Amino acid sequence: MEYYSLIPLRFLEVDISKALEIAFNYSIYAYDAYFLECSRKNNSAFITLDESLKAIAKKMKVKVIEV
Repeated sequence: MEYYSLIPLRFLEVDISKALEIAFNYSIYAYDAYFLECSRKNNSAFITLDESLKAIAKKMKVKVIEV
């Protein structure tokens, strides 16, 4: 938790329609698709422990940070 509090956060707008399209195309929760779209749109790295989400991010050409 100590390191988590050091992560700078900012609020971003995400296209819900695109996130829902990702959710539909990959059969994942909209919540997960929202974060994938946020990473894609902002050219930001995607961090997850979920192997299937890592694979989807890579298919979407989203940079993934391996944890």
